[in-house]
Amino acid sequence: MIATIVDRQAALRASGTRRPRNMIVDKRETRVREMFSAISPRYDFLNHLLSLNVDHLWRWITTHLVPPQGDSPVLDVCTGTGDLALSYWRQSGGRLPVYASDFCHEMLVLGQRKVRRRNAARHIRFIEADAQRLPFPDDYFQIVCVAFGLRNVTCAIKGLMEMTRVTRPGGKVAILEFSVPRGRLFRAAYLAYFKHVLPLVGQTLARNRAGAYNYLPASVLEFPAGPAMAELMTHAGLRSPEWRPLTFGIASLYIGTK
Repeated sequence: MIATIVDRQAALRASGTRRPRNMIVDKRETRVREMFSAISPRYDFLNHLLSLNVDHLWRWITTHLVPPQGDSPVLDVCTGTGDLALSYWRQSGGRLPVYASDFCHEMLVLGQRKVRRRNAARHIRFIEADAQRLPFPDDYFQIVCVAFGLRNVTCAIKGLMEMTRVTRPGGKVAILEFSVPRGRLFRAAYLAYFKHVLPLVGQTLARNRAGAYNYLPASVLEFPAGPAMAELMTHAGLRSPEWRPLTFGIASLYIGTK
């Protein structure tokens, strides 16, 4: 059963009605929620198609570089349909309690169906909640992770601070996110695909008025990467942040300790 979190500060959601002046990409909560709701039926299919299934490898790497210890719970923020939550459940041998939160109801419905098919429903609990206002106590999870979701949060530092808040001391925050390759030739080829081919294929197969697959490259190119992301993690209260480029820098894994 999806637990719906009532936002006690709904009247104060200026970001839901007004676009921040310094934001190039429109990441208002209402817009992002509607966009992911519209593409949810084709979301998993297009993720795997457009990444040539490499996204499975990236999640596997995340769970092995930031492995769970013991039976303390793990939280997957901006879970979408729950792929990273399932990866952590599998990594634990099917015994680990995993919480999976997202503010898009349609994504969570699909995620619930997925975990039921994999007989993981007893261990993975879906929570409908905004990453900027997580409904969990301080110092609760051994690992708080996010895959390709932090850049969609209206205020990324607020989301990151919330992730840090609910991580127990000594616990890990893991952020898997798209990035841009550094090698000149590969970077040029990748950007041509990312800016032109990917939006065309995505919008053709998942038609939506919000332009979700035009939003994708724009949001990635705007989001901090490498040292800038590590600095953001330090500001959020994480120590010794490190990052690893994956698949020639197409994605990056950031790890910090509370």
